[in-house]
Amino acid sequence: MQTILSMKPMLAVLVSLLAAPLIFATGDKRPNLREFWSILAGVVKFLIVISMAPLVFSGNTIEYTLISFYEGIDIKFRVDALGLLFATISSFLWIVTTFYSVGYMRSGKEHSQTRFYTCFAISLSATVGVAFSANLITLFIFYEILSLATVPLVGHKETPEAVEGAKKYFLYLLTLSKTLLLSGIIIIYVVAGTTDFQSHGLLRHVQGSSLLFVTFFLFLFGFAKAAVMPVHNWLPSAMVAPTPVSALLHAVAVVKVGVFSILRVVFHIYGIDQMANLNLGITTAYIVSFTIIMASVIALSKDNLKARLAYSTISQLSYVILGAVLLTQSGMAGGIVHIANHAFSKITLFFCAGSLYTAAHMTEISQLSNIGKKMPWTMTAFFIASLSMIGVPPAAGFVSKWYLAIGSIEAKEIPILMVLLVSTVLNAAYFLPVTYKAFFVKETVLASAHDHHVHHEEIRENPMVVVPLVLTAIISLIIGIFPVYFLNLAQEVLR
Repeated sequence: MQTILSMKPMLAVLVSLLAAPLIFATGDKRPNLREFWSILAGVVKFLIVISMAPLVFSGNTIEYTLISFYEGIDIKFRVDALGLLFATISSFLWIVTTFYSVGYMRSGKEHSQTRFYTCFAISLSATVGVAFSANLITLFIFYEILSLATVPLVGHKETPEAVEGAKKYFLYLLTLSKTLLLSGIIIIYVVAGTTDFQSHGLLRHVQGSSLLFVTFFLFLFGFAKAAVMPVHNWLPSAMVAPTPVSALLHAVAVVKVGVFSILRVVFHIYGIDQMANLNLGITTAYIVSFTIIMASVIALSKDNLKARLAYSTISQLSYVILGAVLLTQSGMAGGIVHIANHAFSKITLFFCAGSLYTAAHMTEISQLSNIGKKMPWTMTAFFIASLSMIGVPPAAGFVSKWYLAIGSIEAKEIPILMVLLVSTVLNAAYFLPVTYKAFFVKETVLASAHDHHVHHEEIRENPMVVVPLVLTAIISLIIGIFPVYFLNLAQEVLR
């Protein structure tokens, strides 16, 4: 294994940051050029990320130090298998989401579209910055930039509800990161003299103590973007955002930054041996198991489609953490791969929710009777993504759940296996009725209580919205049938 010095990680971060002023300067007067900058930046970012894959697959890491403030305190980038996996997903899905956003924002004649695309670009820079962080300090800086950049996106509609949702989102994440998370980082620095990520854990040779045990939970709950109960309430509140923002928040950037950061702490700060030594693995497994089950139960009670998807996200995120803290090869691989599998499947589901809104102004599941006949592409894609979330082969989610189930057996944790089985049944219970209602229940009410002149006969799918959601649905099937790329990256993480 070699450490290769290269500016590529910094360039990957900078691309969309440099695009942001171009997007802002172009403004609403030239929307085609404005969106061209977004798409161009996304493509360039993705190509830079992918160009580093051969080196990472060869077992190398790529590093670049931007600024050194003091010994052990610097802003530094590091590309390894885990960071590459996350950056690949986020940079690719930004391209898809930008195309989707064009169709969604234009068809809805949304206001402040320039601000929307500008904040989007900054958010993706922050996301890749987190992916390629070489230490907790760099990660913390980009984590905070992401929080700030996404506040205007959550409050985009500027209604009282949107402003309240953005305020709650900001205060939740700011308060927890400035108290729990910052405290955890300071403790790690004092104990180890650095916060650098290391392959088998920065703390692997440090004597285990109750302080290190407690510090881990400062990270688990301080990274509130992971939405582990009880620090999850910000996430349903953020549902007031436009659907492309919800897709970004719940499938790609914000929540994945949360679970990714926790995986960094598990694998590269504590390390597998120290996690086992402190008995942190099984303790955390039971905490996140509670989140998996309770969020699924709450999802069952929600008629609003985006609210149901939000609680599904809370549940599914904890699968990633659960896999990591099982501390078995299969379990950890399942958790890592679920970052990708959930991203493609959940973004499809949110895209479908947005398609229903733009074409029919429908937001509630109870309104969807027979809508599948008028919106077949949207609802078929929804069904495919639902199968992935449930874990039905050959959809992507099956691969994750299979590895998680094997991992729980390897860990001799039958209660965890039961949690996986029960949550799968609950997934089916809150997803399948949506498809059933759309295709097999005859229309008995008007398409929308908001606009009672709209009937199903007048509903037409928007191609600019439908093409991206069909693409992500197909990819969720492809990576279920051919999961090699992400599985190989997962194995490289665990090597």
